[in-house]
Amino acid sequence: MNDDAHSAAPRRVQLGNTTFHLLGTAHVSRQSAEDVRRELRSGRYDAVAIELCPSRYRALAEPGHMANMDLFQVLRQGKAGMVAANLALSAYQQRLAEQSGIQPGAEMLAAIEEADAAELPLLLIDREIGITLKRVYRGVGWLQRFGLFAGLGASVLSRERISEQEIERLKEGDMLEATFAEFAERSPALYRTLIAERDRYMAARLRQEAAGRHRNVLVVVGAGHVDGLAQELANFHGEPEQVLETLQQVPPPGRWLRRAPWLVVAIILAGFAYGFSQDLQLGRQLVVDWILINGALCALGSAIALAHPLTIVASFIAAPITSLNPTIGAGFVAAAVELALRKPTVADFARLRSDVSRLSGWWRNRTARVLLVFLLSTLGSAAGTYIAGFRIAERLLG
Repeated sequence: MNDDAHSAAPRRVQLGNTTFHLLGTAHVSRQSAEDVRRELRSGRYDAVAIELCPSRYRALAEPGHMANMDLFQVLRQGKAGMVAANLALSAYQQRLAEQSGIQPGAEMLAAIEEADAAELPLLLIDREIGITLKRVYRGVGWLQRFGLFAGLGASVLSRERISEQEIERLKEGDMLEATFAEFAERSPALYRTLIAERDRYMAARLRQEAAGRHRNVLVVVGAGHVDGLAQELANFHGEPEQVLETLQQVPPPGRWLRRAPWLVVAIILAGFAYGFSQDLQLGRQLVVDWILINGALCALGSAIALAHPLTIVASFIAAPITSLNPTIGAGFVAAAVELALRKPTVADFARLRSDVSRLSGWWRNRTARVLLVFLLSTLGSAAGTYIAGFRIAERLLG
């Protein structure tokens, strides 16, 4: 791929005694990395701010940091889905690097290296990727959520070459925007969360960390953020801390969504009670249906993930029980058993990001497979709950 990015001068925004120099970069451009190095080697700056959050910084600057991940805590805290989503983004990034010969994020890595060499303060100004993804998820409807998951899944499953259109999107923004650009163009809510909110968040971070403390700050951001960030800096209202607090809040699930699992449990239990009250044999058949359907589909999910045989058995046993207790999921039980039986090695963590760039790697790498067991057994148990519920209703009404 030809690197057609051209050298650009930073855009200046003056706030009191501090001048912010907004350098718009391309995410897949050698020229952008060179621009960053040129600017920082000029000696004009006394601080550097980059469009990264702490998590993305560690992924870029400390590739081995995932070896310290406590996978059980990830499962217990309900973060398995988020880790899997981040790995799916990594898979897309790895494909891009293989196709273009350019490692995405090279301009950010150049800023990190040059700031360290010049002993300049390095400011991480973007919002945590996990919070952004959660706000994206909670900010759109169910149909769009399905589309987002499908897009992430396609980044793992597809082995096709990344289109020139996708690469051009990366030249104007970053990995998040490129991945969800098609949806953002049609969804004001998605555009607000992915782009407009982050412009405001980064402006608040710059005002909080740099305004008045440094005279000249080089701000390295995707080219698509320059105009919005400049406007937010110039027209900023309110206290930075209050703005940051607001933009870091994750909207709670809707009231009906919180109550839905308990409602399903109540209906199922009521069905059992009614069945036994009508006929003992009918009641027993309802329980058998519940166990077989729920357990079998959860076990099927674990089997598709190539889980250990004992994990598959545990999935079958756990699903009918945990489905009647929304405080614990069958996926957690299945993944915990798989983790105990096939504990990932240091090498599994070290190879994680490279392995997940290939579909087969999700099954070959023990760390990724634990996540697959969690996701697929959870999906199987959820499907089993509703299918078994309909089967119980059919028997009662038949």
